[in-house]
Order: sequence, then structure tokens, then C-alpha cells
Amino acid sequence: MDSELTPQDFIVPTLGPATFRSPLGLSTVQGDGLGDFVPHGARVLYQIETEPGRTLCTDLMMERAGPREKIFFEPSQCKAAIVTCGGLCPGLNNVIRSIFLQLHHRYGVPTVLGIRYGYQGLNPAKGPPPLLLTPEYVERIHNQGGTVLRSSRGPEDPAMIVDYLRSESINLLFCVGGDGTQRGTHAIAMEAHRRRAAIAVVGIPKTIDNDLPFVWRSFGHGTALEKAREAINCAHTEARGALNGIGLVQLMGRNAGFIAAGAALASQEANFVLIPEVRFPLEGPGGFLDALRKRIEARQHAVIVVAEGAGQHLFASESSECDASGNRKLQDIGVLLRDKISHYFKAAGIAINMKYIDPSYIIRSVPANSDDALLCDAMARHAVHAAMTGKTDMLIGLEHGQFLHIPISTAVAQKKHLSPESEFWLRVIESTGQPTWV
Repeated sequence: MDSELTPQDFIVPTLGPATFRSPLGLSTVQGDGLGDFVPHGARVLYQIETEPGRTLCTDLMMERAGPREKIFFEPSQCKAAIVTCGGLCPGLNNVIRSIFLQLHHRYGVPTVLGIRYGYQGLNPAKGPPPLLLTPEYVERIHNQGGTVLRSSRGPEDPAMIVDYLRSESINLLFCVGGDGTQRGTHAIAMEAHRRRAAIAVVGIPKTIDNDLPFVWRSFGHGTALEKAREAINCAHTEARGALNGIGLVQLMGRNAGFIAAGAALASQEANFVLIPEVRFPLEGPGGFLDALRKRIEARQHAVIVVAEGAGQHLFASESSECDASGNRKLQDIGVLLRDKISHYFKAAGIAINMKYIDPSYIIRSVPANSDDALLCDAMARHAVHAAMTGKTDMLIGLEHGQFLHIPISTAVAQKKHLSPESEFWLRVIESTGQPTWV
């Protein structure tokens, strides 16, 4: 995608000139011991490394996130709303809490609403009325899993949503969700722009799959890895506890194998990792079953980690059903592998003891760990800074250790995948010792 990007792809829409002085009381002088405003025009290079024979591209630069000295909105005249959409994810309540605290205590925004049940809550005909968030309400919500605002999947009419925002005098909207949610965020921002409505619409990227471009790590991913590692470790214990024991663990990962690969590396107990990005052969010499048999014959146990989106080519036909977010429903690769492995070893006359573990939603329903809590707080506060400055139709990105403003249209143009040629996948191959299927 690098060669397809242009400088225009990183231009962040702005509602207008920032004329109000920020109430944050930060400094514009480095070295004075005070926190600093981020200068207008601060940028981060998209490409920071090159190779012999290639020229470093310095034209592509991303806008750095952070508080600005001048803001677009007069805080006392603002009314904000927060909505959480899509599947659950560790850290949602952390994000809600930090957005509220930044708006309420630091900027002095008098009213912050919590929209209930996702985008449905922005449709008066479907959703319940919003919650009025207070310091007392958000005080301990970061210790809970899920989202206190509840969630839902599926779009709502952007025109109706903008009607609702205008009728409620909401001029700051924070949308927390994955790529489907952010497409909805983009549609809302475009409709507001078409009507010349001064509404800042800002996204906070959320996906445990970690498959959003320009977001090196999305919040919730680290916590999900921790819980997934526990499942792999349990599978290893079960496999080692019996002769020819096989532990098979299916993990989330619809289009990207970051959870399966990351949890396997963290555990160091997996012998096979199967991901959507690598099409593996099941049968025949050099296939998965053949490699698994050799492992069992050599070591008398094996642990297999499979992402839910892996191996879809092994089914007779693809599912034509889609969920409310428009995602194609997947065939159950975990059950297929369980049955194929059992049949294969029975036909070979080799007795096995297999344990199939599918932690499924357990890995995403828990509170955020420390790393994710830090990430949630940073993304939430940067989203508030962006909105108060009048930035819109953008989300908070993270690249090269810097928080960034990324236009949503650019961020959702494609999904991020785990490259089979990456150093990350190479470490999986070296850790597991599995064949390098191409």
C-alpha cells in the first residue's frame, strides 16, 4: 500500500480555524519543566527506514496527536457524546472514563452523554435515551470488563444520526470501535460536512484482532493475548498429561493471525500455528496432518493453535451468510480440524488423546491489563484534544511510538494482515518448528 499512498491521504479534515485559547495551561517552551502543547503542523514520517538501492520517502507524513494551544470550540458551549460499537473488547470502559475525565476536568465541557447500545442509541426510534455521565458514574468502571454503555452491531442512517446530534446540540462525538464502526464514523462525519454542521466526529480504534492499519497496537489486543496464552498453556498441560496427547486451541482472528501468533510466541508451547494469511495443505506428504503425525511419533504430544479464519479453503464451499456488521460468517475450522485429526490417526492405527479448547469470547470480556489501560487512557485523551481542536473524520493512530491523527477514509481502505515474510512470522516458525507452508 505504501506506493499507493499520497500526501493527500494524510490530510485531516478540520472544521475551521482554531481561535480559542486552550484552558489546559501548558507551555510552548521546551525545557521549562511544564508539559508542552504540540505545535500546529507537527508531523511524523510514515516511512522511517530504507534499504540499499531504495530512496527514503519524505513526502508522506502523518499529523502528530496531542493538545494544541488554540482550539476550535469554546468548551463551555460544548456538548459531547460517547458511543461504543461492535464486539466487546478489554478497555472499553477505560476509554469511556478517560474521555469523560479529560472533557470534564481538563477542558470544562459541562455535558457528556453516554450513548447506549451502539449506533442504535443514536436512533431515537430504536435506542434508549443516553446516560448523563458524571464523575461518580465513571469512578470505578475501568475495573469492569465490557462496556457500561452496551454495544450493538450494524449501521444506522447517517442523516438520521446527524438529525439527532443537531436536535440534542451535540457537537463532539467519540466513536469507539473497529473498522466497521469507523466506516460508520466516516459516514456520519461526511453527512455533517455536507450540511455544514460544526460537529467533530472522532474515532478511537478498537479491535482485539489488531488488524487496523496505522495502529501498531489497538487497545485490548494485549489483554486478549494474555488470556489466549493461558488457554495454550492449559492445552500444553493436557497434551503432556497423556500418551500421544494433542491440545487443539481455536482463537479469534477473522482475517488476521495476530492473536494466534502472538499468544503462541508468548506461550512458547505451540508446535503448530495456523493463521488466515498462510494457506496450509491438510493432507498428503508435507501437509499438516503428515507433519502432526511426525511430531507425535517423535515427541508423543503436540499443541496446535488455529485462528478462526484459518483454513477456510478446506471447506467444500464458503458461507454466504454475513453478520450485522457485514462480515462473512466463517466455517468452524476448529471442529473440522478436531474431526480430521481424529479420523486420520484412527485410520493410521495410532491412539491419540485430544483436548479441544475454544476460549472464544472469554479473551475479550475481561478488564484491561496494565499495558492496555495505559494505551486506552492515551488514545482517549488524544481523541479529546483532536476533537476540541476541530479535527473531524479521523481516528487516533499509533505508529513509530507516536500517537497520530489518521483520516478515517485512509485507515479503513484496507485491513492489516500478518505478512508471512515478516520477522514476526519468522519467529513463530522458529519457535514452533512447523513447516513453512506457502
